[in-house]
Amino acid sequence: MTRNRRIATILTVGVLAVGGVAAAGPVIADSGGTPAPASHQGMHRTSEPAHRHGGLGDDAPCTRTALAGQGTLTAARKDTLAGMAEEEKLAHDLYTAFAERYDVRIFDRIAAAETQHLTAVRTLLHRYDVGDPTTGLPAGEFADQAVQATYDRLLKQGEGSLDAALKAGRTVETDDVAALTKALSGLTAPDARQVYTHLRTASERHLSAFERSIADE
Repeated sequence: MTRNRRIATILTVGVLAVGGVAAAGPVIADSGGTPAPASHQGMHRTSEPAHRHGGLGDDAPCTRTALAGQGTLTAARKDTLAGMAEEEKLAHDLYTAFAERYDVRIFDRIAAAETQHLTAVRTLLHRYDVGDPTTGLPAGEFADQAVQATYDRLLKQGEGSLDAALKAGRTVETDDVAALTKALSGLTAPDARQVYTHLRTASERHLSAFERSIADE
């Protein structure tokens, strides 16, 4: 079976994990058919931190839906798609680091949601034959130096206090909503529009959750 036919088969029998959409069936690995990077395997944490903040704005309850049909992406839009993978990894890695530092549920739950989001973006990367810039990189490391600098800055900010960490999360989600809104402008590919729309809705919920938690501090 050719690579394209193999990917199409996997996409047919699986469904997409993103926003309010649940994953089922096989998850596409990297372009060579190997498992996803170790830093992104088993991202759902097994511990359940204390509930100090309610209204987490996570992506449950989930419904099941198939991924929309493929369209076409320009070179610039493919670059944007690759950047989305790094942004989702940044959010996941940052929230995971904060979850380990602070005994609050919000970081743990939203980090788990970011795992689903990265899976969704990787599905598009495979569909459009775009290299995954997050492949093989451990937590906290990024191919794009600007993304690396942003992660380092927000991590340092959040290490100061819980309030500072929550505000770092708010910054991430605010930036993500803006980036996704820009990416959706003029986008015609049905599957990319579907994924970006779900991601933006999820980021808006996460942003609201961080803002409520900041107000409660």
